[in-house]
Amino acid sequence: MAFHQKSRSFEGSRSGNLGVAEYGAQGILTVLQRLHAPSIGIDANQKCKAIVIFGVTRKISNHLLSPLSRNQDRTMHPINELIWIDYIIIAIYFAFVIGIGFVLRQRVKTSEDFLLSGRSIPAWIAGLAFLSANLGAQEVIGMAASGAKYGISTSHFYWLGAIPAMVFVGIFMMPFYYGSRAKSVPDYLSLRYDEKTRAFNALTFAAMTMMSSGISMYAMALLLQTIHIFDAPFRALGLPSSWVFHVSIVASALIVLAYIYLGGLTSAIYNEVMQFFLIVAGFFPLVFLGLVNVGGWKGLTEKLPADYTHAWYGMHTGHNLLGVEWFGLVMGLGFVLSFGYWCTDFLVIQRAMAADSMGSARRVPLIASVPKMFFPFLVILPGLIALALTKPVMQQPTLSERPDHAPQSAQIQSVQEGMIPAQTNPVTGKVVRDKNGEVVLDYNMVIPNMLLHYFPSGMLGLGLTALLASFMSGMAGNVTAFNTVWTYDIFKAYIRRDATDQNLLMVGQLATFFGVVFSIGVAYFVAAFNNIMDVLQLVFAFVNAPLFATFLLGMFWKRATGHGAFFGLLCGTLAAALHHGLTISEGAHPGVQGAWIATVHTYPSQMAQNFYTAIFAWTVCFVATIVISLLTRPRPEEELRGLVYALTEKSHETGGRWYARPVPMGLGVLLLTLILNLVFR
Repeated sequence: MAFHQKSRSFEGSRSGNLGVAEYGAQGILTVLQRLHAPSIGIDANQKCKAIVIFGVTRKISNHLLSPLSRNQDRTMHPINELIWIDYIIIAIYFAFVIGIGFVLRQRVKTSEDFLLSGRSIPAWIAGLAFLSANLGAQEVIGMAASGAKYGISTSHFYWLGAIPAMVFVGIFMMPFYYGSRAKSVPDYLSLRYDEKTRAFNALTFAAMTMMSSGISMYAMALLLQTIHIFDAPFRALGLPSSWVFHVSIVASALIVLAYIYLGGLTSAIYNEVMQFFLIVAGFFPLVFLGLVNVGGWKGLTEKLPADYTHAWYGMHTGHNLLGVEWFGLVMGLGFVLSFGYWCTDFLVIQRAMAADSMGSARRVPLIASVPKMFFPFLVILPGLIALALTKPVMQQPTLSERPDHAPQSAQIQSVQEGMIPAQTNPVTGKVVRDKNGEVVLDYNMVIPNMLLHYFPSGMLGLGLTALLASFMSGMAGNVTAFNTVWTYDIFKAYIRRDATDQNLLMVGQLATFFGVVFSIGVAYFVAAFNNIMDVLQLVFAFVNAPLFATFLLGMFWKRATGHGAFFGLLCGTLAAALHHGLTISEGAHPGVQGAWIATVHTYPSQMAQNFYTAIFAWTVCFVATIVISLLTRPRPEEELRGLVYALTEKSHETGGRWYARPVPMGLGVLLLTLILNLVFR
């Protein structure tokens, strides 16, 4: 059996998303690209040909009493539609999220209440929101897809590419963010460096958040349209199934707008906490039933090759599923990309800055890191389970499978059986094969197919609600980060410096409204021009990687200057673009995927190319900032107190239990992460 099928899944996409865009502030960039159709109004029958749903709804008791054999026949769910109990569950969720906004609107009196939660959120709530704001489509859909494609090595995006950075930001960086009383990450840059550095970060971040929100909106709408789960009510109303896409975009936008406009950041945070528990409640049964089906972890390891169940398999040579050797993984993902995202992205930092005290703010990332380290078992395992239940029956096309000799629907069914459907051309509906004639699997359908396969009515509504919660959590996080940066770092800083607090409150609310409207525009723009996601992915990657070098020097080297920071950022961004333009990954085509200048070097995978692009960008920014800073005049030390580590009074928490203090807690988290790496090495 050949498991090394090729697919674009979410590779090269958030933290994400795999590669540079799989782990960075860019958010969700290549969400469901393989499901994209050239026209949103595509006929429903054509979509059925393009996407094969191997969903089967079985009674839970059958799963619990007798594990299913992989050779057992599966009966197709005849309609893949919801019933009344599913709609009630979804309606209750929508009522709760909007109701939270109504309850909290009485607390919104000032701009800080609306945009910063008045710095009044308890540590554990802010901690779960810190994690939930990162639980967008790239976490649930993307990581399951990556689990099917890359196996348990996808866990590196958690145990190497998230946990160490979260511990670092909690112990070392939050004292600067919270202690300086900065209202945002760009605001800290203005305090530490100068206004031009702040403007650069504020403008790029504002654009990125809106793009990410719109792409998330587009991904959710396209997924709901593709799986045809809402076709029945639209048919009953005499509407075409293509309207599912439009209604999904508008409905999600209105709901997110309602609860943020009413309750501001506080409403978003409490909703994110609820969404966190919904995601866990929705996907834990999915993993449990899947493991029972496949025979537990032992059955999984017996059905899959070793490189799918060992995280560090082949890392010393680079001959592994990720196509990256240990240095590129540790330096590219474990240092540059992960620290660049978790330490500088205001979308997550904003949640910690809303905490009710300095101690709480430092504990927020540490609290979030505990469930974060176990999330691979919730979002990656479904991909491994789906792969174990998927049986490619043929590697070379037979005469009957060729386009000229078989109907498209028969062609799809003949080359694939199991949880992961064959990838199909969205225009022709024909099965996609690689250059060797092997079937290309559509890994992005792992979660939707597993929901339809395992969950009966009622449970299906809960699973779908969890999926919707992950999308809406990502959208809301981007919108709340955008309205704060726009209000404080653009409007007040450059448009109206003498604005009153009521002016800022009104601008924040208007920014929320227009941010959602702009996100809708981005969703439709992406629908019309699919390649724009690849371009945005590159821009986000180029900007994010060097930003961490700027922060690192600013916080730990008092000699760093504003000119050094600004021109260092520009040099790092240009270095990323140059490296990408001169390199390409195996099997890629020159252009958006690289080598748009010339082909100087070929990487074994797109992920390796992305990691080294980040390394080059960070290194150039780091060196350029140092050189330019040494040639320019630094700021007086008196102006840097509280902004640079050497000039900041150290706070040592001695009260409370030892495990609740930041340093012991952080060390404990790192120890647990090390154990997980050793267990799954």
